[in-house]
Amino acid sequence: MTMRQDHQHYHADLEAADDQSINPSKAPTLNSLVNQSRRNLLKGSLGLAAFGFLGGRLLWGTEALAMGTSLLGFKGVAAQTSAAFDQVIVPPGYSARAFFSWGDAVLEEAPTWRPDASDDWQAQMQQAGDNHDGMHFFPFADAHNDHGLLVINHEYINPTLHTGGMTFFEDDTGRKQRPMDQVRKEQAAHGLSIIEVRRDQHGIWQRVSKSRYNRRVTAMSPIDLAGPLRGDNRMKTASDPAGVQVLGTLNNCSMGVTPWGTYLACEENFHNYFVNRDGVDYQQRDEHRRYGIGNQQNSRYYAWESVDPRFDATPYAEQPHLGHCNEPNRFGWVVEIDPFDPTATPVKRTAMGRLGRECSVLSLGGDGRMACYSGDDSRGEYVYKFVPEGRFDAAQPAANRRLLDAGILYVARFNADGSGQWLPLVWGENGLTAENGFVDQQGVLLNARGAADFLQATPMDRPEWVAVHPQTREVYVTLTNNSERGSCFRVDAANPRPDNLHGQILRWNESDADPTATTFTWELFLLAGDQPGTLDDSGQPVAEHLTGNIKGDIFSSPDGLAFDADGRLWIQTDSDDQASHTARTGCNQLLCADPVSREVRRFLVGPSGAEITGITWTPDYRSMWINVQHPGISYPASDGQTRPRSTTVLISRDDGGVIGA
Repeated sequence: MTMRQDHQHYHADLEAADDQSINPSKAPTLNSLVNQSRRNLLKGSLGLAAFGFLGGRLLWGTEALAMGTSLLGFKGVAAQTSAAFDQVIVPPGYSARAFFSWGDAVLEEAPTWRPDASDDWQAQMQQAGDNHDGMHFFPFADAHNDHGLLVINHEYINPTLHTGGMTFFEDDTGRKQRPMDQVRKEQAAHGLSIIEVRRDQHGIWQRVSKSRYNRRVTAMSPIDLAGPLRGDNRMKTASDPAGVQVLGTLNNCSMGVTPWGTYLACEENFHNYFVNRDGVDYQQRDEHRRYGIGNQQNSRYYAWESVDPRFDATPYAEQPHLGHCNEPNRFGWVVEIDPFDPTATPVKRTAMGRLGRECSVLSLGGDGRMACYSGDDSRGEYVYKFVPEGRFDAAQPAANRRLLDAGILYVARFNADGSGQWLPLVWGENGLTAENGFVDQQGVLLNARGAADFLQATPMDRPEWVAVHPQTREVYVTLTNNSERGSCFRVDAANPRPDNLHGQILRWNESDADPTATTFTWELFLLAGDQPGTLDDSGQPVAEHLTGNIKGDIFSSPDGLAFDADGRLWIQTDSDDQASHTARTGCNQLLCADPVSREVRRFLVGPSGAEITGITWTPDYRSMWINVQHPGISYPASDGQTRPRSTTVLISRDDGGVIGA
């Protein structure tokens, strides 16, 4: 098996583990099941007229904006369907260059990356981690568009992290074992990087090697616990009997940014790292079972527990309090990081609830009240928002740091008539009581998924990134795909396709554009996939469940999502680019949509095998960074031989103008 084949098998296996259906609920997903066919949903403006509530079709905030020329001011690029494609392409008049790759120096003293991956774990602690994902540019006050800090998540690791791939062997009991040096290197390649960047005298962006801000946060870094679960008995372990500080952050996917200037890293598929071999205990421990913690011989994929006991959550038979059975409870949180204070310990904010959280995107109202939106990225999971108890006050920076430690976590129900409710996950309300398995508010937050099940929230098709329109506060969420919709979960208005291989984007308006509202109205913004009437390679029409309604360039599996200041909606994809159903969409890409006209145009295509993810800009939107995660051949060298590296790519317009305009 070649390195490329091994790489592809790895991501197929890991995606299957990440996206497994864990939700056991078979309850109806809506107040009443949708009787209309998918064809009715595609009539008119995505079937909004058929919803017929509020006396007629919804008026969306974007539609109230002045209608003028298209927001999309660039020529779209062609899809790339070749398995040998190993580049990044952008429209005419734009340039893209590799800027920051796995193994690049973060700390000044970091050794030079070795192309044979023979760097040890101590070197990896000083170098860029693997699988770049969500990120954000934080400008310095004196040079907003020319100088700042770039914070980049490193979601997980590729087999190419090691010279000969990941090594597994079995002991006498049949359990998988791992070499300690590989496990330590993998832990060092997780977390995030913070790097200082600036334009040089020629106007070229460069990394600043000698910077006091440059640092790595890894799976071995101390991180404080804050909020309701700090010191709770369910957070205590043998290594932290007080339950106040966790070692490390894992599987940081997307993110969020606060108005007080901190970064919110989000822990997603943490379940792959732990195992509980005690079958009876596993079934009784909802915080393990409902989150998919491994319950066989080994953790679902990494087998770190073979050399690092804190990843073995099996309770000790005689003295369970001495073990690490609570260690999984310490992951799945929002991690707040101050990029401008390298001495500050990151903090896990437990009031925001424990999820397989994709993002934590903030919407700020004019009165200082706010909401943080999150998708729980697995088949049949939910959309959430956290509403802090207090209000943001720019004049009280110290007080703002405590805003995420108290508030209400809500989960969404999307009704068939286009209305929706935010259901509060509050202990003692709506049946979230001890009689139903929820002993206190801490227990509700620890098993937010179980609480959402009980309230009959709407199971979604893998909710991922959320984006908030900068003018209207409309909220958009990507629903990447769900091959089990129709078999494990009922088809409904928000998730209208069985065997949904292409995904969709949904949007909603909070009542009165208030981020803290408990009701909203929603619609399907688009369904991804082939155009209706498309013929497959045999000359037959593409199956109905594989067709969408995109106005413009087609794509599959929307994932990353963000708005720029002008209201352009940028969409990133994460599909299996060599699958039969992506024969026409091809390699993963970055697209741009006009929220008013719904036109979609392809802006960038990445290498075969890669996911396109992570997006950020300078405040003037003249410099953009995106991430190419797990490229499949040899990117960024693109010579067909060099070990591929996840890479942050810098994009600019050749004339220095606003990107996309």
